[in-house]
Amino acid sequence: MEINFCVECGAKMERREKYGKLRPLCPSCGHIHFDDPKVAAAVVVEHDGKILLTRRVNDPQRGLWTVPGGFVDAGEDPKEAAVRECEEETGLKVEVTELLDVIAGREHTRGASFVIFYRGRVISGTLAAHDDADDVGFFAKGELPVLAFETTKKILELWKNKNL
Repeated sequence: MEINFCVECGAKMERREKYGKLRPLCPSCGHIHFDDPKVAAAVVVEHDGKILLTRRVNDPQRGLWTVPGGFVDAGEDPKEAAVRECEEETGLKVEVTELLDVIAGREHTRGASFVIFYRGRVISGTLAAHDDADDVGFFAKGELPVLAFETTKKILELWKNKNL
């Protein structure tokens, strides 16, 4: 994200080398802007040997499939974010049972810098697409649809190979 004005004093920012990288720096008050990473949390839910996926209704990757997940809000526990996102997108309330992996790598400008993947199990609810999804379903290993993100592909490759 481009930072044009200082959040401390309002002066026009300049880009200068600081701590080994070009960063926005205020020539008036000395404030240095550090980009914070965006964090997402997702839940891998398996039932009867099939994996829960949602089809994206928004860009990027509209129409492609991913595990339920989304951004962690400021001050929110990532586990709670994964549970919230799953319920918002699928109608299913899940319980997180373990941490699976943390995968780094921003795939697009509005994307997450890190995705925290949890394993979860369904505890209640009725499966139906909501919020950021226009379709949801459980898929067997040999029937996976076209997947949206590299992080999704990585975690599902581990799932398919029983490395989770």
